[in-house]
Amino acid sequence: MYKILLVDDEILVRDAIRENIDWKSLDCELVGDCENGRQAVEFIQTHEVDIVLTDICMPYMDGMELSEFLHDNYPDILIVIFSGFGEFEYAKKAIRYNVSEYMLKPVTASELTKVIRNMKEKLDSRKKEQRKIESLAQTSQDYHKNADIIRSKALETLVNCTRDVQVSLQELKKLGICFDCSSYRVAVFDMDTYSELYQVDMNKQQESALMAFVLFNVSNEILTKEKAGVAYQEGSNRVCIIFTGNKSREFGAKIHNICQEIQQKVKEVIGIETSIGIGSWVRSPQDMIYSYKLAEKALRYRYLLGGSLLFDMEEKKTDNSINIVRELEILTDEMKAGNRQEVTEILEEIENEIKGALVEKSYACIYLQQVIRAIGNTCQSLSDDPEEVIAQREKLLKDVSQAKTFDNAAALVRQYAGNVFESLQDLNSSSGQRQGMLAMDYIQNNYMDTNLSLNSICSYLNISTSYFSTIFKEMTGETFIEALTRTRMEKAKELLENTTMKNYEIAEKVGFSDPHYFGISFKKMTGKTPTEYAREKRR
Repeated sequence: MYKILLVDDEILVRDAIRENIDWKSLDCELVGDCENGRQAVEFIQTHEVDIVLTDICMPYMDGMELSEFLHDNYPDILIVIFSGFGEFEYAKKAIRYNVSEYMLKPVTASELTKVIRNMKEKLDSRKKEQRKIESLAQTSQDYHKNADIIRSKALETLVNCTRDVQVSLQELKKLGICFDCSSYRVAVFDMDTYSELYQVDMNKQQESALMAFVLFNVSNEILTKEKAGVAYQEGSNRVCIIFTGNKSREFGAKIHNICQEIQQKVKEVIGIETSIGIGSWVRSPQDMIYSYKLAEKALRYRYLLGGSLLFDMEEKKTDNSINIVRELEILTDEMKAGNRQEVTEILEEIENEIKGALVEKSYACIYLQQVIRAIGNTCQSLSDDPEEVIAQREKLLKDVSQAKTFDNAAALVRQYAGNVFESLQDLNSSSGQRQGMLAMDYIQNNYMDTNLSLNSICSYLNISTSYFSTIFKEMTGETFIEALTRTRMEKAKELLENTTMKNYEIAEKVGFSDPHYFGISFKKMTGKTPTEYAREKRR
């Protein structure tokens, strides 16, 4: 039975989750509930916990700080975040801290049950794989006595500094390996088929051990021929090379040639693509770990640049932050104008800019999510079912963050852009519809202006008020005032659900100069006062 900890500063939320989830049917136990992250840390340090369900916005220690603590200290605990704050910054951190699920409030019992069931399946799978690995380890003790394994383990220990470097050097000297040159570089070879680019099951993991042995033999053979360093196996998928020699342009070129030769030979022998990260030069064995860490980091650019990668961190420029606000403005303008070719070109430009900046995966996802939100906002207000549009968009945001490669994620964005473009084209089929669309877009961008009126929007569109009223009613089924009020109320509901702002503050945010009139209008549309609505939604 898996043990679950609930963390939320609202007692009504904790009570609702405790009472409305059938824990026994899930084979889970709610072992505790805490008001904030600080209490949760104290609880986890003294109790066994498998899954943490946590809100984001809490006093003393929020959900992101708690996730960071768990990521650094209890990496086996699965984390599920639920919050009303669906902002990029939170999503970015959720990716960084390996959060398993990111749920937007309000969360229903059925939704949470489904997520817990998914978390349980992950834990079951992890236990099953662990048992198999332990069984394989038990039956392969004789194999681990092999000289190559001992040699690889000693080299791995040296590079990772898991014990005193001088002790490791003495052990390697007994094995006939001496490090007495002026410079060193570490390269990490990782077979794409068995990497994070793909879903690797247990059968693939077992297969990867054999293929890694082939990769090691090929690497060792070429290195011995070139007298350029020493190779060792790392885990069941990777091979590392310590290049030894003098730091020079010629030896740097030789390292590249050796790596490319290994890539080609492995492809010929077993038909598998290999990616290689090459770390920086260091001057002593004690510093090899820095070169190794950079080589590992280089492999992470496979997400952005694709497989069969050869990436030298000595040649990499500093990460560049980019700003795509202007490109997004052009993108939405071209979509509204119906210029398909320009839309395609600006999307390609954004993708190339992200790739050119060599940003981390989390940042690449954030940029793509910005594109999705900008595209979605062009048609959300005109949809017959705006809530369905939002739901589809939120699913796409999640799919993009879970895509194995940047190209796969970008393809999802391009497909979404094409669908929205077609929807806009349908709306643009007549001049009346186009003007109605522009009017709705204007309302979406200016609803917070207390002076927004029929005259101001007609002045913007350069048409008469009587003509505008006719075409707007035909297209939307609403009058201008009804559409404006509905938009303001929808925005108000979002703020009431997801913030702790006062009613008068929300009234001002959505374009009402008189808080009392805002309250009357809100109750007329929803049947509840703003306070009643907030209390109901924040439970």
